[in-house]
This record gives sequence, structure tokens and C-alpha cells, in this order.
Amino acid sequence: MSEEEVRQVSEALDAIERIEDPEERVRAMSQTMAAQVKRNKTWVLERRALVLKLRDAEVSIRQIAARVGTSPSTVQDILRGYSGSGSHRPRATPAAED
Repeated sequence: MSEEEVRQVSEALDAIERIEDPEERVRAMSQTMAAQVKRNKTWVLERRALVLKLRDAEVSIRQIAARVGTSPSTVQDILRGYSGSGSHRPRATPAAED
């Protein structure tokens, strides 16, 4: 997707936010959010596949982050197999006391 296409999508979302009638605006927001939930499943898998491919090619985490447009910590989470919010991550084990 080109930067122009991303700009067009952003402008379309901005247009929804400018709908004057509150019910019409919220209905449009709900429809958009529902459609995006379906896309997110596919998009997450596609991003993960690319991150893993780049890491297999020995691309650094920072370079991967720049190339896919996310943060290095997100790339690290993907490589560790984490998904979703922090509540889905394994809990840290407490340090052993001496």
C-alpha cells in the first residue's frame, strides 16, 4: 500500500468522525470497527510471517521495526510469540532469594 492509499484510508476514517448526526456517526463507527476486527486476524498473521522471515535473514530487530512500521519492542514480542495485551504474556518469575 502506498502512502497515498494510507492517507486515503485515514481521511475516510476522519470523515466518519465528522458525521454530524450522533446515531449515524456511531453506526458508521460500529460498522468500521466490526470490519476491522475481521481484518486484524489476517493482518497480525501477515506481519508475524514477515517479521520471522526478516529475522531468519538476520535483519536486526531495529531494522525490522523500521521496515514494518512498528516499535522494536513489538518486534521482540512477535519473536517471543506474544500476542494481544500484556495480560496475555507469561508472568515474570521472581528472582531467587539467597
